[in-house]
Amino acid sequence: MGPEAKLVKPRFDRECRCFAVLLEGSIAGYGWLSTGPEWIGELQLEIKPRKAEGYIWNCVTLGEHRRKGIFRALLAGICDAARSTPLKRLWIGSVAIPAEKALAPVGFRPAVSFRAFTFARVHYRTVTFVDSVLGREGLHVLSVGPGVYVGSSTRRSH
Repeated sequence: MGPEAKLVKPRFDRECRCFAVLLEGSIAGYGWLSTGPEWIGELQLEIKPRKAEGYIWNCVTLGEHRRKGIFRALLAGICDAARSTPLKRLWIGSVAIPAEKALAPVGFRPAVSFRAFTFARVHYRTVTFVDSVLGREGLHVLSVGPGVYVGSSTRRSH
């Protein structure tokens, strides 16, 4: 887990749940499910899931296990576990095209599209709807509107 190891206890303290895919007794991938606010560093936004909503984040497939369906298996497991809770909607974001291909087969639909980058501590972000109804819901939990944003970059650990 490397430098993120120090973040594990605070995540559990916030009642985040960690899920892992095991292959032959070793972790092949892992990800987190949160029902509270979480910082999305790539977007410079905080997501605030509402009642009966959760946010899947910080999913990692270890290098030697990539392109073997680990991420899709992880998502399927998280979604299956969420069905036994009061959660009715799960949010997830992706910044990697291979990962995005795993989302639809598990039941996720695009809601909002972001283009974002940070250079010299200045953050640039564009936000557009992909699905007008679901997109409005997504923008609500992110407390952001469609359009262009330019501002200073904020570094936060979560």
